[in-house]
Amino acid sequence: GLIFYSLTLFAPFFEPIAQTLGTTPLMLAVVVGAAQNILSKSAKYSLFDPCKEMAYIPLDQDSKTKGKAAVDVVGNPLGKSGGALIQQILIFGVGSLAAATPWLAGILGLLLFFWYKAVNSLAGQFDEKMEAASETA
Repeated sequence: GLIFYSLTLFAPFFEPIAQTLGTTPLMLAVVVGAAQNILSKSAKYSLFDPCKEMAYIPLDQDSKTKGKAAVDVVGNPLGKSGGALIQQILIFGVGSLAAATPWLAGILGLLLFFWYKAVNSLAGQFDEKMEAASETA
C-alpha cells in the first residue's frame, strides 16, 4: 500500500523514474495496485484463511460452530460494508477519490495498527488455550 499511495500522492517526485521507464506515475500506480491486489489475494487464501481456521482449534465444538457463524455471517459483511461506507463518506466529504486518498492512507495505517494489536492478543489467547489443552491431555 505504501508504494501505491506514494505514487499517487507524490506523482511529481516519481516523474523522472517513470519517464526513464517510458511511462507515467499513474501507470506505475496502476501496475503496483494490480500487483498489490494479486499479492493480497494470494496471501489471504494461502496464509490468512488457514490461520483463521487455526484460531478455532482449541475451542469446543459448540464454540467453533458459533464463532465461525459469527465471523462468516456478521464479521465479513460488516467489514466490507464499513470500508465502503468510510470510502463513500470521504469521497462525498472531500469531493473526489484523489482528494480522499491521503485520508484513506491514514485510516489504513490506523486499521493496521489495531489489527496488529488484535493479532498479538489472539496469539496470546491461542497459546494459553493450547497449553491448557495439552495439560489436560
